[in-house]
Amino acid sequence: MPYQWSFGFLWHYKALFVRGVEVTMAYTIGTIGLGLALGLLIGVARLSRSRLVNYPLIGLIEAFRCTPLLVQIVWFYYALPVILGIQIPAVVAATAVLSLYTAAFYAEIFRGGIVSIERGQWDAARALGLSPWRMMRLVILPQAARRMLPPFINQSITQLKNTSLVSTIAVPDLLYQGQLITADTYRPLETYTVVALVYFALLFPTTMLAQMYERRLNKGK
Repeated sequence: MPYQWSFGFLWHYKALFVRGVEVTMAYTIGTIGLGLALGLLIGVARLSRSRLVNYPLIGLIEAFRCTPLLVQIVWFYYALPVILGIQIPAVVAATAVLSLYTAAFYAEIFRGGIVSIERGQWDAARALGLSPWRMMRLVILPQAARRMLPPFINQSITQLKNTSLVSTIAVPDLLYQGQLITADTYRPLETYTVVALVYFALLFPTTMLAQMYERRLNKGK
């Protein structure tokens, strides 16, 4: 007997879907902001020639880039409290892991964008007598930003998808709300189809805008 699809019952759970979207967007925006701040600090620090500065930062970056995000979330939430002897709330664990994870990628984007600026620009800034901080803020970063923006946008889009993994530690994001609805209704096909469509509705416009910007940027070159 063919499966009888029915989506009408989901209307009664609209509040859960709305709550899930709110939590998902809050984690996305919040961890992108924290990740940008941390990534900038780490990326600029990576320009140091000191091995004492560089090697620990490289280790931090690669630890987050070379292990699955799901493993990181589970480790921070279940294993780290055992080591520290304290309980870490799911909200704290999810925020910390997502922020550090995206900061590792942002740091390399920052570093790559900064080192791509021609040596003549650095020399000209020094000739003007600018301090290292003012040189970075007024001369280097504004030029590097144009080159860094496309990968930043792509990484930020990926971050929205990454937030779905926090449902594994019972953070009430969109996917977790879908799990609650499925447990209550025993209708996973309709529920997860709607969850997927909501993610698509959130991501597709942003992806299109990113592609439009990249095309304009390429034309500008």
